[in-house]
Amino acid sequence: MYSLVALIVFIIIVISSMIKILREYERAVIFRLGRLIGVKGPGLILLIPFIDRMVKISLRIVTLDVPSQDIITRDNVSLNVNAVAYFRPLDPAKVVTEVENYLYATSQIAQTTLRSVLGEYELDDLLTKREMINQRLQKIIDEQTDPWGIKVSMVEIKHVDLPETMRRAIARQAEAERERRSKVIHAEGEYQAAEKLQQAAMVLAKTPISVQLRFLQTLSDIATEKNSTIVFPVPIDLLATFIKKDK
Repeated sequence: MYSLVALIVFIIIVISSMIKILREYERAVIFRLGRLIGVKGPGLILLIPFIDRMVKISLRIVTLDVPSQDIITRDNVSLNVNAVAYFRPLDPAKVVTEVENYLYATSQIAQTTLRSVLGEYELDDLLTKREMINQRLQKIIDEQTDPWGIKVSMVEIKHVDLPETMRRAIARQAEAERERRSKVIHAEGEYQAAEKLQQAAMVLAKTPISVQLRFLQTLSDIATEKNSTIVFPVPIDLLATFIKKDK
């Protein structure tokens, strides 16, 4: 009786070790007596008990948080930068046979690449050319991990932590730039106004009577303010007409 129960338990154990079910995003790298025989899955797969060994690999995209790295830019600015990388295993056999721990290896490659690449740029380029730098990081990391069967689809710089002194310097620079633009716009307005005044003076010079009309119009505008005393300079050209009549 006991031997029958033991036999049934043994058979159940053997069957359970033979039958494996893999999800749609999983693959099984099969080793038979230590030799790689192929990749199976998804769905139901059968293994030879005590002979075959399975290593399960997920094909889903992995989100890797690259820890903050101390960077010294080309213009000798020290800052901390962290990033995020998205990758997925494309060749499960290479992922298992070419590298011991593909997650740890990819993380180390991403950290060293982040330090070396960002050190080639100046601070202004690092802040303004983010998209170009992201594409370069993705390309370099992807080339280094390709022999492992890893595909890096995206690398993004998340945060650039500037020193407090550098933040104040950038704020002063931005304020000076805004003030420069304001002065340029003001100067352009003065230049355009001067051009219009010159054109108006040329028109008035052609008809002297128009100067007198303009003078009277100005007096009328002042009078509407109900001032008791009006001090107004009289142009010499206006008096010249009366002087000629007296002569």
